[in-house]
This record gives sequence, structure tokens and C-alpha cells, in this order.
Amino acid sequence: MRRSLHPWLVVALLWVVIVVNYIDRQLIYSVFPLIKTDMKLSDVELGLISAAFVWVYGCVSPIAGYMGDRWGRVKVIVASLVVWSVVTWMTGHTHTFRSLVSIRGIMGLSEACYLPAALALIADVHKAESVSRATGLHQSGIYIGIVLGGVGGGWLGEHYGWRFAFTLLGLFGVCYAAVLITLLKRADHTARPMCTTALRFYPAVRELASLRSFSHIVLAFSAFAIANWVIYTWLPLYFYEKFSASLAAAGFSATFYLQFASIAGVMAGGWLADHWSSQRPRARILVQVIGTVVASPCLFFAGFTSSEVAAVAMLILFGLGKGLYDANTMPVLAQVARSELRATGYGIMNCAGCVAGGIAASGAGWLKEVLGLGFVFQLSGAILLSTVLLLLRIRISAGQASVAIGGISSASGAAY
Repeated sequence: MRRSLHPWLVVALLWVVIVVNYIDRQLIYSVFPLIKTDMKLSDVELGLISAAFVWVYGCVSPIAGYMGDRWGRVKVIVASLVVWSVVTWMTGHTHTFRSLVSIRGIMGLSEACYLPAALALIADVHKAESVSRATGLHQSGIYIGIVLGGVGGGWLGEHYGWRFAFTLLGLFGVCYAAVLITLLKRADHTARPMCTTALRFYPAVRELASLRSFSHIVLAFSAFAIANWVIYTWLPLYFYEKFSASLAAAGFSATFYLQFASIAGVMAGGWLADHWSSQRPRARILVQVIGTVVASPCLFFAGFTSSEVAAVAMLILFGLGKGLYDANTMPVLAQVARSELRATGYGIMNCAGCVAGGIAASGAGWLKEVLGLGFVFQLSGAILLSTVLLLLRIRISAGQASVAIGGISSASGAAY
């Protein structure tokens, strides 16, 4: 019988993939000023480049998540990595606005397949006492990827032109896919859906829609997506224009402090949720509430202040709160939905979040010209704060509280 990979080795292999994922998607924002000059684009067109990725990513996410539930997590993960790496390479060889928008759309299609399958795989192979820490460790790769994409992208853009980094990263991704095929395939039988007959897509969606509190999870996730995409898309340009920073300095200030604070938050959120959940079944939800209460006012004041130091301080606190929330996205979903629905459920969350985030990222280009980016950040912080009540209304069943992680959960039991 083939041995399974150690659960933490699965997380380590996937951590590299999520780092590459977010370098590839964040890189373009750090070189927006260079692309704007090279292709003679407006701020609205820059917003549409971001929106093309987000909207396609979101719209196909439910189907992409379902693929992970139906056909196996590992196959979907590897295929996603190969396709988006090829598309990353192609980005460095495009010369028109129309082709760049099309390529970003294709990247959204390919990257949508990764995260639902990866988080579901982690929830499958880890037990309740470690799943939030495992999810948090994996999600820390998001922040590392954003920093490397922001700081490294700005530096490479200034020294070698904006096209070089896309070519380099595309080649790396294809090579690493070969590593995954060799090593991660041993986890496939562990992660394969445990039911004998997988649900079809529409029955799976109907079952998720019928679950108590799933809509609250989706709406809260969407509010964080609005804040995230506004920051990822426009914060480097905000520092570049408002504080007269260089391209590299703007990329550093807009990513480094925020993302490393998020790493601290996601690791703390994972540890706190795993430790606290042994005493309180709603602990993972409450950790998300704490993170939201910390993050939302800090984002508001980051867009209000005229001091770069104060803006950075607010972003550090926002990152800490964001990390507390992110460490428990899949663990909370796993306390509501059974194993065969988790990737599909996360795909629906991505769909709602990315449509909302795409509207926010594109609309920010228009609001920037009318009211300024500072107002956009303030509005995003206010929207985020409103989700606290939604999180507090999430309910899990008694059966799911103890056995939802690492296998098939029961849908019965009294609600907490």
C-alpha cells in the first residue's frame, strides 16, 4: 500500500506553490507605472487590467472548486500551476492593452483552480488540533508572495524592464510543477473525496446554499476581498503619488510591513484558534471577529492620514487583523460544510469575493480621479467593519464542532 505524505510536508510543498501564485499575480501591480508609460494607458485602463483577472478568477471559482472535489485535489493543483506559469511567461511578451487584458483573464481562469483544492487538501489531511495552524502556515505564503512580487517586481522593473520578471517566473513555475508531480501524488489518495458517488455541480451548490450560515461566511469573505483587492491593486501607486516615493520604495512600503504583519497575524490566529477550539467550539469564528475588529478601523485611518509613518503603522495593524481572519477561512467553512463540498464552497466564496473585489479595484480607478485613493481605503474599512455582525451570526452544529476537520462531517446536531 502506498504511504501517505506527512501532513506537514504537504503544507510545505503547497507553500511554495502559493508563494509563486501570489508573486505572479502581484508583480504586475508593482510595475503599473512602467506599463502605463510603455503602453500609454489611463488609470481606468489600469483598473480594468486588474478587474479582468479578478472577474474571471471569481466567475470560474465555483466550477474550479468543484473540480477539486470531483476529480482529486492534486491533479487540479498541478494543472493549475502549469497553466498559470505559461500565462505568466506570455505576459512578458505582450505589447497591447487588449492582449494584456486577455492574458490576465486567462491567468484568472488558471489560478482559480488552485486555492480551493489546496485548502481542501490541507483540511483533509490535518486533524482538528492542527488545521488552523496548517492553514495559517500555507496562507503565510500569500504574504511572502505579495512582498516578493511588490518589492522584487519594482526592483526588477527599474533595472531590467517590466517584462523580464514575468519570463523568469513563468519558467520557474513549470519546473516546480515537475517536483509536485513526483512528490505530491502520494497525497492524492488521502485527499480523494471519501464518498462513493460525488455530487454533481448543481446539487452540490444547492446543498451549500441550504446550509445554515454559509451565506454569512460568503458575505464576510467578500468584504475582506474588497479591502484586499483595493490594497493589492492601488497601494503601491498611492505611496508613489502621495508620498513622492520611488518606484521601489513605494512597492516596499506598500507590501513589506503589511504582509509581514499578516504573517505574524496568520500564525497567531492559527495557534490561538487551534488552542482555543478545544475549549470553545466557536473559537475559530471568534478569532475571525477579533481580526476584523482590529483590521477595519486601521484601514480607514490609513487612508485618512497625511503621514507616511502613520499610514505604515495603520497598515501593520491591519495586517495583523487580516492574518487572524485568514488563518481560519477554510477551518470555519469545514465546520459548516462536509468534506465533499469544501473546495466547491471555497470556490463560491472566491466567486463572490472576486466579483466584489473586481468592482472595487476597477471603481477605485474612477474614484481616484474624483475623490482620491485615500477615500477608497476609508470606504473599504467601513464596509469591512460592517461584517462583524455577520461573523457573530455564524452557527455550527454539535456534530461538526468535533469531527468536521479531516474527514466527513455530520450535518446533524444542535446549533451553538
